[in-house]
Amino acid sequence: MKQRGRHRRRRRGRALRAALTGAALALTGAATLISASQATVADDPGTLKPLTSAADTDPLRLTEHRVPTAWLDRLSAAMGDPVGVDTVLGSADRRLREGADCTAGEREELPVSPAATRAYCWDEADTDGWRPGAVTTSADADEDGRWGTHRVVLSAWSRDDGTPQGGLARVSFVDADGPGRLGYASALLAVPVDGGHDYRGLASPVTGMVWYQDKLLVTAATGDREALYVYDVDRVQRATTAADAVGRVPGGWAAGGHRYVLPAVASYRLPDTDGAARPGAISLDRGTAPASLVASERVDADGGRPARLWRYALRTTTDPVRTGLPATDPAGHVNAVEAYETGAAEVGGVLSYRPPGTARTEWYLGRTAGGHDGRGTLWRQDTEGARASECGADRSQQCWSGRAGSLSYAAPTGEVWSQSGRMLFALPLSAIVDAIG
Repeated sequence: MKQRGRHRRRRRGRALRAALTGAALALTGAATLISASQATVADDPGTLKPLTSAADTDPLRLTEHRVPTAWLDRLSAAMGDPVGVDTVLGSADRRLREGADCTAGEREELPVSPAATRAYCWDEADTDGWRPGAVTTSADADEDGRWGTHRVVLSAWSRDDGTPQGGLARVSFVDADGPGRLGYASALLAVPVDGGHDYRGLASPVTGMVWYQDKLLVTAATGDREALYVYDVDRVQRATTAADAVGRVPGGWAAGGHRYVLPAVASYRLPDTDGAARPGAISLDRGTAPASLVASERVDADGGRPARLWRYALRTTTDPVRTGLPATDPAGHVNAVEAYETGAAEVGGVLSYRPPGTARTEWYLGRTAGGHDGRGTLWRQDTEGARASECGADRSQQCWSGRAGSLSYAAPTGEVWSQSGRMLFALPLSAIVDAIG
């Protein structure tokens, strides 16, 4: 029986790879039709310029604000004992479809070069009216790639209410233990208010998200003084009613129709100065000591100024209250430990990676297509120059997903995860390195 199961899985794997390859070839063929003028939309961002003066780095500073433990305990006393990731995964009642079962229109969201080697699509009914956001995995949370006994992918979504700020935000916990039939359940992101007697929904498109140790760090939208909100994955609360409202309601607690809610445990505030840098995309870099939170800001193509890339050191502590958080100075400030300017606009995803045996860190930037038709671009940039992946007969650089999303590197498997439209996908980092050359 086991051997027949292996054969079935191999046949399904071959079918999926063939489907993804076919989709990539079809898209590559389409990419050959991109005109030379379109191909130059992705202007070379040039070299990274280090930022070292206080005038340059002070706008990157954040200030920590912790939600009082008494507030969180008050919520737990009213809502019931918190649960963890295992409980959420154990209740997963929805499934992602494998790439071979996704529609041609859905697969158009996949990159052309380098091509995805694993791909899944979200259920249309469950995501209708929601914008896809950032992705992180249990490989960020723990070096062995698992949270407890599970491999987990977290995917953020925000309700599309027609505003740039976005509506309610949620995170889907995906059980990724097996390559097929990925099940998931979702939790609403919330912020405690009124001394912990209630909570409000986080209204924000989550463009960046990192799961480090037991904390989940997510970006906040323009218009909010907070740049990052922090959630404790061991403090998931159960909603007691399926009402579409959020917070305390007659008869219990609601989470916008979801079964779970995550209350924030901390936030990080922007400096009250002109030029403050808001993280747009974030990722984890375990190649630094200590591990670091990498950030990029999003500047429009017609913004008229460079964008900034930077990193914050993460805490090295066994104190369960402070694990997984950015390192602060005695005043509670989080200071950038490295920063650059880049000519890249419309950055939707960022990774920082230092190849073994080298001294120079490489920055990978996923850039959206901006206001132009076509696909996004994927660049590798450092202090010596920049290169992009290319595809098609005319060597177009528009080969990445059009709506470039966050990038998350899972070192145990060597894969980079991302999301575009209703497609969740992964590909080896080595394929990205080879494609860019």
